[in-house]
Amino acid sequence: MDALDELPPALPHGEIEEVFPDVFFVTGTMKTVLMDAPWHFSRNMTVVRDGGDLTLVNPMRLDEAGLKKLESLGRIAHVVQIGSLHDRDNAFYKQRYGATFWAPPGTQHAYGLVPDKVLAPDSEVPFKGCTVFAFETTRMPECVLRIDRAGGILVACDALQNWVEPNEYFSDESREMMRGMGFFQPANFGPLFMQVNQPKVGDYARLGAIPYRHALCGHGAPLRDQAAEAYAERTRQVFGA
Repeated sequence: MDALDELPPALPHGEIEEVFPDVFFVTGTMKTVLMDAPWHFSRNMTVVRDGGDLTLVNPMRLDEAGLKKLESLGRIAHVVQIGSLHDRDNAFYKQRYGATFWAPPGTQHAYGLVPDKVLAPDSEVPFKGCTVFAFETTRMPECVLRIDRAGGILVACDALQNWVEPNEYFSDESREMMRGMGFFQPANFGPLFMQVNQPKVGDYARLGAIPYRHALCGHGAPLRDQAAEAYAERTRQVFGA
C-alpha cells in the first residue's frame, strides 16, 4: 500500500480563487470528532506565491483536479501549520511533494510528522514579507501570519474567524449545533478556540496593534478592507477593552 493511502482522503472543496495578487484561497470540508460529538463543517486554506514557490497555510488536501490546479500555480514548497487543531493534511503535502513543514514550538502533530522549521516571531519565515505573531496566553500554540501586501493581510486559523453563515460544506447537525454556539458572526473569535485556549485580552490587544486591512481565516469568508476595525470592535465586545 502506498504511504499516501494511509492518510486522510481529500474531502469536497471548491475552486482555488486568487483573492489578492499571488494570494489564493480555497474552501472545503472538515470532518472530525470534538467533545465526543461528530462535526462536519467548512474550512479554508490560504496559498501564498513568492516567485515560483507556494506556501500552504492551514493545509487542506485537494482532490486530483484541485492538485493539478495548485501545481499550475507554482512549486509546493512550504506547508505551514499555525493552529493546534489544524493538522489533518500536513503529512500529505510533506509526503507527496517533499514540502518544508513549519509549525509553532510545542504543537502536536498527527501521523508522526516532525516540523522541519520552527514558526516563531523573529525567526526564519517561509516567504518574503511574512511576519509571525504568536499568542502568549493560550493553552495550545497558535500563530497568525501577516503578509506585507495590499495594506497588510492577516492569515489566521481559529483565533480569528469570519463565518457569517454556514455553507454547503456543513452537515445539518453541525449547522444547527454551531449556530446555537455562536459560530456564525462576522469578525468573530472562534468559540471553541476561546473555550479550549482561554486567551487573555493582552494577546488580542497586541494583535490589534499590528497594521493590517484584510483577514483570511481558517473558517469563513475573506474579510476585506475593514478587518482591523472589525476585530478591534470584537475585542471590545468580548473583553470590554
